[in-house]
Amino acid sequence: MKLELIPHIKHLNSNNFFLLAGPCAIEGEEMAMQIAEKIVKITDKLEIPFIFKGSFKKANRSRIDSFTGIGDEKALKILKKVSNTFNVPTVTDIHEVSDAAMAAEYVDVLQIPAFLVRQTDLVVAAANTGKVVNLKKGQFMSPESMKHAVTKVTDSNNEQVIITDRGTMFGYQDMIVDFRGIPTMKQYAPVVLDVTHSLQQPNQSAGVTGGRPEMISTIAKAGIATGVDGIFIETHFDPANAKSDGANMLNLNLLEKLLSDLVAIRKTINQL
Repeated sequence: MKLELIPHIKHLNSNNFFLLAGPCAIEGEEMAMQIAEKIVKITDKLEIPFIFKGSFKKANRSRIDSFTGIGDEKALKILKKVSNTFNVPTVTDIHEVSDAAMAAEYVDVLQIPAFLVRQTDLVVAAANTGKVVNLKKGQFMSPESMKHAVTKVTDSNNEQVIITDRGTMFGYQDMIVDFRGIPTMKQYAPVVLDVTHSLQQPNQSAGVTGGRPEMISTIAKAGIATGVDGIFIETHFDPANAKSDGANMLNLNLLEKLLSDLVAIRKTINQL
């Protein structure tokens, strides 16, 4: 995959990792614009190629009363406004075949959720839009098995594919990142490490996913040291009151320090 083919992406000559970051879900226009503005300022300062992330809807929820979105078209229009306002590409996840063409009208990268990455029709529908396809590795899948998911995209005449590792299920209530999988999956496509989702603790007794955000820095630094091409971070200015996945999101105020540290590690790695 060639990052320069993603519209609006900047700082490609910085030799930095690229970043997919933003809130878990689009809760409204004001919050999305506020978060995007902050991240753009940081990534411009640090010369990090940046793709704004926001889910236009949340289809995989623990409880029936969990927040699922503000309306598909409304949220997608907000993602388009973020892109136009700040001149950055955007990514959102899709859950049904019909989502692919609809979301492709508004965003630059279509993301296949981890639980759905084996759904051939969904992966092919995303590939057929001609957009970049971000395949999230299933928690239940080996790194080697992601080769087949990538092949579904490339066999659909789309070479623009990314793999994102979001950890592997360990028992019922924890996620573990197996860093041995990073070099394996890099044989198939550029690899992103989803730092925040890999720190989820699903299936909690209250029916709300927990997390360990205090470990975000540790996992992110290890990912850069292992050679990932990109980092995925969900961030919010008020994680405690976020409507989705607040338990494992990074407070927006901590993002600049973390990214600065990661850039420093990347520079060291590049000199080896």
